[in-house]
Amino acid sequence: MKRLEKTFLQQLRNRRLVAEGEHLLVAVSGGPDSMALLYLLCAVASVVRCRISVAHCNFQLRGEESDFDERFVMEQCRLLGVECFCRQFNTAAVSASWKKSVEETARLQRYSWFETLLQEREMTKIATGHHVSDNAETILFNLFRGTSLLGLKGIRAMHGRIIRPLLLLHKSDILGYLEEKKIPFRTDATNEGIDYDRNFIRNRVIPLIEERFEHKLTVSLQRLSEQAGELEAFLEGYFERLAEERPALFPEEGCLDVAELRKLSLFEQKEIFKRALQESGASPDAAMLQRLVSLLDAQPGKKVVVNGKLFVEWKGCHLLFQVSP
Repeated sequence: MKRLEKTFLQQLRNRRLVAEGEHLLVAVSGGPDSMALLYLLCAVASVVRCRISVAHCNFQLRGEESDFDERFVMEQCRLLGVECFCRQFNTAAVSASWKKSVEETARLQRYSWFETLLQEREMTKIATGHHVSDNAETILFNLFRGTSLLGLKGIRAMHGRIIRPLLLLHKSDILGYLEEKKIPFRTDATNEGIDYDRNFIRNRVIPLIEERFEHKLTVSLQRLSEQAGELEAFLEGYFERLAEERPALFPEEGCLDVAELRKLSLFEQKEIFKRALQESGASPDAAMLQRLVSLLDAQPGKKVVVNGKLFVEWKGCHLLFQVSP
């Protein structure tokens, strides 16, 4: 077993990403990261005692190149003796119909199909090829969009049924492994551009910072990511205990006790409002949370409009989350 394969196996065990007998669906685009993930999983599958299948998405965004990628992945799976599922998506047309970016549309299409495969084929988890540089890119992307503190956690090694076994590996490790094992891969030229925000961060922002602060950015962002993840885990436990000790703060049917809320710190108030908004199907942002907190300093009868359907009104002793008729 190669050095990186041993490290990879140790990471799987340390983070408990794969259990014995599991059936993994590996997302493989044909690029270097996903090809390295596929070969690493094949190398340790007999030790971990897991089964591997592959899913490839053809988003039909690069003409013949997209079709070449699909055929390449199918051929590699044939050589490895791995079951392969391929699906074509008309991503450009769907993107226009949904009024979402091509990137977001492709992501939604991809994970929706993956979940369908998991259910139909009785698979247990989806494995993707995100690595430490992808995490740094995601943290910066979230930061530029104005994320909350917890948004700085970036990509998690496990989220629901999605696992990222390469998350502690660097791009140089991955490329070195591909070269050592003579593993072929496809190159997507569109990843080298700067039209998309993520590409701009990957190809311009990160290299520029790394040039000035060599070998410090990804390490620092990875540490920040881990600390934000630890904070999130702590807060989840804290608010679970708070709900047991002070149930008036977490009543059902969209009703919050004003007096109980006023006893809390500003941070606690915002976190409770955030959870209440999410349960009501709204996406909380910093400005909206501040408006709701300010409502506690107002008086009965005041209200805050969250969106076209949802508003929060102070009635009697409570803040009511209500939907417009």
